[in-house]
Amino acid sequence: QVQLVESGGGLVQAGGSLRLSCAASARTFIIYTMGWFRQAPGKEREFVAGISRTGGSTLYADSVKGRFTIARDNAKNTAYLQMNSLKPEDTAVYYCAADRTLRGPVSSTTSLYDYWGQGTQVTVSS
Repeated sequence: QVQLVESGGGLVQAGGSLRLSCAASARTFIIYTMGWFRQAPGKEREFVAGISRTGGSTLYADSVKGRFTIARDNAKNTAYLQMNSLKPEDTAVYYCAADRTLRGPVSSTTSLYDYWGQGTQVTVSS
């Protein structure tokens, strides 16, 4: 069992930046693939980015590629999402998630992630 706590959300103008953090309670943080998802009002939760256990492999949704960067610090049990050039359409609640199953590529499938944080609101004004 692992508990995830997101932080770093807020209100930012279009073109601005935010960095989200996800602190994990697990002492064995390195065994989890980490992902970031988001959910806008009236929409389904969607994949944003994922990172493998050692950080050697990443995956991004097309909508954020080139603007967002996912990273992790296994010594600090923390995952990050650096968001640059933010757009109003990035407005959503952002969730971090952990996948405990050893797989090949990083998954973008919501149902394959076992643990979820409570979410942090990101609002981008135009």
